[in-house]
Amino acid sequence: MNDITYAGRHSLMHTVSRHAHESWEFIYCTFGAGTFVFDNEYLSYRKGNVVVIPPMMPHSNTSDQGFKNIHINMVSPTLTFKKPTLILDDSNHFLLDAFTAAFYHFYSDRKEKTALLSAYGDLISCYLVAYQTVQQRSNVVERIEHNIISNYADCDYELDSYLHSLPFSYDYLRKLFQKELGVTPHKYLADKRLQIAAEVLVNSDSNGSTIADIALMCGFRDPLYFSKMFKKRYGVAPSYYLKAKHLAETAPKPDADSVKVILGDV
Repeated sequence: MNDITYAGRHSLMHTVSRHAHESWEFIYCTFGAGTFVFDNEYLSYRKGNVVVIPPMMPHSNTSDQGFKNIHINMVSPTLTFKKPTLILDDSNHFLLDAFTAAFYHFYSDRKEKTALLSAYGDLISCYLVAYQTVQQRSNVVERIEHNIISNYADCDYELDSYLHSLPFSYDYLRKLFQKELGVTPHKYLADKRLQIAAEVLVNSDSNGSTIADIALMCGFRDPLYFSKMFKKRYGVAPSYYLKAKHLAETAPKPDADSVKVILGDV
C-alpha cells in the first residue's frame, strides 16, 4: 500500500508526449505552469500544484513558459480519486517537502530506503486526501496559523505584535482568520494551548509533571489562570481531567466534546 515504485524530476520542459502508466502518477509542479490534456478534459496547473492521475489514463503535458516538476508513481495508494485531480499545496509547502524527500530517498543507498519510501508514500497519500477535502485557505491566514503553532509554548509570545507586523490592517486579519477558521486568532491560540495541555495531561500521568509545569510548557505563566481557562473549556479542573475523560469514553452516548462531564466531586 502506498509503495513508491518510481520517482523522477523534470528539468525545464515545454511538452511531454501522450502516454499512460499502469500505476498512479503524482506530479508536483516546482516551477512554471502548464496544462494536462486527457481524452475529454483539460487540467491547468501552476507552481505549488499536484496533479493526481489514476492508472491507465492517457495524458500529455504542454506549457508555453515551461515547467519543472517532481513526479512519483505508486502501485496501490489508499486513494479514492476517480479522475485527474488538482491538489494545492499549502503555504508551508509540506507536500513539496514530502515529494523532495521521497525523490532523494528513491535514489539513495541507505539501508532504510524501503522503509523510508513506504513512510513517505503514506505521508503523501494522507496529505493528498486531507488537502482535497479541506477548503483552501488564504496565504496570510496560513502564515498566521503557522506562527501561532510555532510559538504557542512561549509565554512571552505577543500575537498582537505579530499581527500588526503584517502588511494588512489588524481588523481585516482578525475577520479573515475568523471567516476561514471559525475563530479569532486569539481564540485559536488559547484553544491550541488548552488542547495541547489536555494531551500532555493524558501522557503525564506518571512522569512527575505538575499542573504548573504543564501550564508553563503550554504558554501559561500563571497556573491559576491556566486552571480557570482549562475548566472553562473542558468542564473540569486539570487535576480531574483524566477521570472525566475516562467517564466520558465509557458512557453509552458520550458528548461530542468528550470531557465536558459533570463530576460530583468537582
